[in-house]
This record gives sequence, structure tokens and C-alpha cells, in this order.
Amino acid sequence: MVISTTISDSSEHLHATFASRYVRDPLPKFKMPERSIPKEAAFQIISDELMLDGNPRLNLASFVTTWMEEECDKLMMASVNKNYVDMDEYPVTTELQNRCVNMIAHLFNAPVGENETAIGVGTVGSSEAIMLAGLAFKRKWQQKRKSEGKPYDKPNIVTGANVQVCWEKFARYFEVELKEVKLREGYYVMDPVKAVEMVDENTICVAAILGSTLTGEFEDVKLLNELLTKKNTETGWGTPIHVDAASGGFIAPFLHPDLEWDFRLPLVKSINVSGHKYGLVYAGVGWVVWRTKDDLPEELIFHINYLGSDQPTFTLNFSKGSSQIIAQYYQFIRLGFEGYKNIMTNCMDNANVLKQGLVETGRFEIVSKDIGVPLVAFSLKDTSNYTVFDISNNLRRYGWIIPAYTMPPDAEHIAVLRVVVREDFSRSLAERLLSDIEKVMREMDAVQSRATTRATHVIATVDETREGEGEGSEKLNKKTVMENREEIAMYWKRVVDRKKTSGVC
Repeated sequence: MVISTTISDSSEHLHATFASRYVRDPLPKFKMPERSIPKEAAFQIISDELMLDGNPRLNLASFVTTWMEEECDKLMMASVNKNYVDMDEYPVTTELQNRCVNMIAHLFNAPVGENETAIGVGTVGSSEAIMLAGLAFKRKWQQKRKSEGKPYDKPNIVTGANVQVCWEKFARYFEVELKEVKLREGYYVMDPVKAVEMVDENTICVAAILGSTLTGEFEDVKLLNELLTKKNTETGWGTPIHVDAASGGFIAPFLHPDLEWDFRLPLVKSINVSGHKYGLVYAGVGWVVWRTKDDLPEELIFHINYLGSDQPTFTLNFSKGSSQIIAQYYQFIRLGFEGYKNIMTNCMDNANVLKQGLVETGRFEIVSKDIGVPLVAFSLKDTSNYTVFDISNNLRRYGWIIPAYTMPPDAEHIAVLRVVVREDFSRSLAERLLSDIEKVMREMDAVQSRATTRATHVIATVDETREGEGEGSEKLNKKTVMENREEIAMYWKRVVDRKKTSGVC
């Protein structure tokens, strides 16, 4: 089933402007047209519609890469017609993927010998990578329980309430109970102590996040490893750790090389990372790497030969493009360790510029931490007149897409804005964003001031009426105040609607 929605009040046909040189009849929107149209017309019609999309580089809600070098773009276009799964037909592409897996494994300090090959696979993103890692943990746990003659029908996984939705998908799709450690104000990541307390004999793994989606903060994987090792010694359960390094996997090795979060910790059995985030590749590539071959059950690997030779495969999908794999290899050899370190350092510097500017306004409290992903999460100190959601909506008038959201349980009362700093977010853009935020705040202050003045005037008028009419004035007072509230609300709506635009100012 395809889940989709349409705009109910829109026309059922597309009306082209320049395309009228080629076609005169409107095209149906939701049915395939009966006749062909010239390629120029199809191109122009689609281009016209796409003009109303946001500017990807001003989309500060997303961690996903929005800029790559022209040379890499050319390589991607040259390989866009290659089906990656056909390894026999495209052996060089397969070799490039294997090289990427080994580079990432060494970056994460996997115990791979000089003449050994790392165990891992390329995916369409961290969501698929997490599904594969979770399946490996579930199958390993089931095998152990079967060998011990114990029930194996109620697996669970322990995470923080700050996990990305793909973990909830894994739990629901593959029938695994998700045990979440609740958050609290001022502590927006999984508490390792509470996480280990929730572990039981049915726990297939504990999932730690290196770079929380909400605040960018790194969870304390080292402490988790220590506490879980102690519990495993006491119980004999042998519960492992998976690290979801979707955002932080390409940050920590370059900016915090001494931070122990990866395969240096014995209980870490698998790690996923997003190539299309700080791996610096366009959307469509992720990676999962296992500590050793024993951590990936052989029974999960399929072998096919109908594409020309025996080919092992462990993916949720089958066909996929080769472009992102090739782009990832390009970035690795083009930038090297030095290049990645320089880019991540620059991203963090720009994030600090933005953070300092927000602090200097005196209006915001910084929620994100210094050690983590280069982003800035911040909340309003005073929400009596407007909220972070109002700021987010008003910033769209200037082209900025900045999400506002509430924290998960038990910190739902905290609402924040988040700016993700990517490679193409320069210092000048950071300064421009600060200027636009201050401008939006002044505009909302002015509207609130005018609304307060109106309310004061109405109340004063009512008081005068009460003095003049005595006992019968109470009914008039209630009616006038209610009308005043409605009037203020409508005034605010008109101001906001009047200032909205569809383009970038």
C-alpha cells in the first residue's frame, strides 16, 4: 500500500505556462495522461512545480549532505544506471564498497588484522543498517536461548527515549519490545545506570546513540560498557552493545579521537553510520560494521547465483544504485583523515559562532553540549508572549527551515529549536541567520506590544463605562473583554499572513 496525501482543494489538472508552446491541454495530476508530450514540455512543467520547494542549503533541520564537489557529481551521474546488487557485472563497484567498509572498520578501531577483511555492508541509510544490526542481535540471542533450552519468544532492546524513529520501526516490524529510558530536564540522553537496570535475560542488546537527533550529544558508551560488563559477570547473560553513530560516527574520530565509544570497548559488537550525513555524500547511503564475523549469524546471509556467480547478500532490499557508494569512496580518498578533520573542525567553529550569537541576545538558553554533533539546540527563556514554534514559522519567511519540537518523555515540557551545521553552512550564513532571528524577535515584540496597548485601552474604556452605568455594567464588561481577545487574535493572524512569502527574501 502506498501512503500518500493530496491537496483536496487543488485543481485536478496541471496548467503549464511556457509549456503551452508545445501542449495546450492541461495534464491530469493523479492519472497517467493518455498522450505523450515533448521532452521540453515535461521538463518545464516539472521545473515550474519544483520552484516552490525550499532551498536545500537553507534547510537546517536536516543532517543530510546538500553539497558535493562537481567532480563527484560527474562520477555519480556516470554510474547512475548501475545496479549495485549485480556484483558480477560491476565487480569494481563491489570492490569500492568493500574498501569503504574496511576504511570505516579501521576508523572505528575494529580488531581487523593486517591481512583480514572487515565485516560490514553498505545500505541505503542508517535505518536499514539498524534493521540489519538488530536482526543479527535477535538471531544471536535466539540461538543462545535455544541452546540453553529457554524461551526465546519475548526479546527486548533497551534504548533511551531520544532514539530516532527507525528504532521504533525495528521493534514493531520485527516484534521486539522497546524498553526506553526516560529523559529528564537537563539530561536529554540515555542514562547508562538506568539503562543497565532495565536489562534482563531477554535483552538482545543495549543501543547507545553517538549524536542524539535532539541535541547532538554523545551518550556515555564507555560507562555503559563498564556497568554492563559488571552485570554480565553477575548474571552470565552476555548482553552486548550496539552504537548508533548515524550522526556522530564521522565526527568523533576526527574531533575527539581519545573518546572511547567504538570497538575499543569489548561489548560493542556493531556500529552503524550514515554516509549521507557527516560522511559528506548525498542522501542514499549508510553503513553497518560488525566487530567480528562471529557477530553476524551466517544464516542471515543469502547466496544467489542467477546474476552470474555466487554472491552473498545481507540487505533488506535488493536493487539499488551505485552512485552513492562511488561518491563515498571519492570522499574518502579525496579528503583523507586530514580533510575530514578540517571540515568537521570548521563545522564546529561555525556552530560555536551561532551559539555565541544566540547567547548574546540574552533571550535563549543553549540546550546542546560542546562535545557532540555540530548543531545548536536552544530554547526560549521567556515563553509568555510567543514560543519557539512561532519563531520557526516566522523564519520561513526568510527562507530558513529550522525545526521546533518538544522533548520526549519525561521532558515533554521543554520545547527547542535546532540548527544543524553542515559543511555548506558558512560563517556568513550563521551571521545572517542570527540577524534574521533578531529581526523576527523584534517584529513579534512589536506585535505583542501593540496588542497589549489595545487590550489596555479596551479595559480602560470598560472601567469608564462601569463607573457611568453602575450595576448593569458587569455584563458589558465581560462581553467587551471577550470581544477584545478575539480581536487581538485576528489582528495577530492578519499580521503574520500579510508577511508570509513563498520565496527566499
